[in-house]
Amino acid sequence: MPKIELTKEDRDAASRALSRYLKAELDLEVTGFDAVFLLDFVTETLGPYFYNQALADAQALLGKKLEELGEAIWQLEQTPPKRP
Repeated sequence: MPKIELTKEDRDAASRALSRYLKAELDLEVTGFDAVFLLDFVTETLGPYFYNQALADAQALLGKKLEELGEAIWQLEQTPPKRP
């Protein structure tokens, strides 16, 4: 599995969101580099679970769409005329 890497903008936004959540829910002050390090830990340890679920969801969706496409192609089939 490739390493999960966030853009700088996404990483900054995610670390700020994590900081806000920890302050609001746990009254815990985690900001700056500490928030980024915590985000990196969460990304490395929990990220693969979310990544794998996203792949499974994409595979299921693709399978459903391929089944629909196969059905649509089958409906286009024509019955050849019968020869005497």
